[in-house]
Amino acid sequence: MRPILMKGHERPLTFLQYNRDGDLLFSCAKDHNPTVWFADNGERLGNYKGHNGAVWSCSISRDSSRLLTASADQTVKLWSVQKGEQLFTFNFEAPARSVDFSVGDRRAVITTDPFMKKTSEIHVKEIAEDVADQKEASILVMRGPTGRINRAVWSPLNKSIISGGEDAIIRVWDPATGQELKSTKDNENGHKGSISSLCLSADGSHFLTGSLDKTAKLWDTRSLTLIKTYTTERPVLAVTMSPLLEHVVLGGGQDAIDVTRTDHRAGKFEAKFYDKILQEEIGGVKGHFGPLNALAFNPDGKSFASGGEDGYVRLHHFDADYFNIKI
Repeated sequence: MRPILMKGHERPLTFLQYNRDGDLLFSCAKDHNPTVWFADNGERLGNYKGHNGAVWSCSISRDSSRLLTASADQTVKLWSVQKGEQLFTFNFEAPARSVDFSVGDRRAVITTDPFMKKTSEIHVKEIAEDVADQKEASILVMRGPTGRINRAVWSPLNKSIISGGEDAIIRVWDPATGQELKSTKDNENGHKGSISSLCLSADGSHFLTGSLDKTAKLWDTRSLTLIKTYTTERPVLAVTMSPLLEHVVLGGGQDAIDVTRTDHRAGKFEAKFYDKILQEEIGGVKGHFGPLNALAFNPDGKSFASGGEDGYVRLHHFDADYFNIKI
């Protein structure tokens, strides 16, 4: 499985996402320029210029026509994927961290960081079909918990919003009223450290969270009950799940400040594969010279991408043997 190395960012990667068809890969980094690549050969198609802060996450509409990007410059921008043009800018009073299109692409959930005595917030925005009708105002704002919310996503059929962040608690919100419906606050099986990443399964029935407490946990979307826990030796910064096989992939590593003090050949920076059911590690893919900050599986399940502190995106197409792994 020879990876394709994609060098298009000057700074560490923060987020990766494939479009629904799996033919395009979008990458975000701290260098202000979200980039789009061909997912089969890693060829760079272009980037989206307009942010002047780190870009923390992105979301692509189902028909791949529009892109939303959330940035530390206190804006979320709506782009034309094909033309690379800015269609609209949402302005906030704090850095924007996470963004996610709803099913149907008519709404977006956006989280903002704590900033200047303001708490973190979760905003719901209407996304107009015609850009001329696009409004700036949020239709709902939920005051977040203490600390930063690192990720918020829509549940299936937009019935709720699931968020996780620095307070280590997963919360489920009602997108109509803004009420908190459920949380893992009193769950002794919950995370003990900051939740860094959150990823829904292909069918939305369960989701995976990664945490700095060196575990990843699999949860039932509807009931918020813990299904499985995957334990590793280092903080988990990125998680993803195979849409084809019962495989969970975790990425991470030490904090960037500790990287120079350790030997990168010690294999700290690999994407680790676990059996989703048995919770056992089944393999790893090495290659990055720094912590893995982003992971994404192609919707066809035949390849995955990883993004690291080293500024590289690595694209991995699986060999036929991968689909016949016996445990």
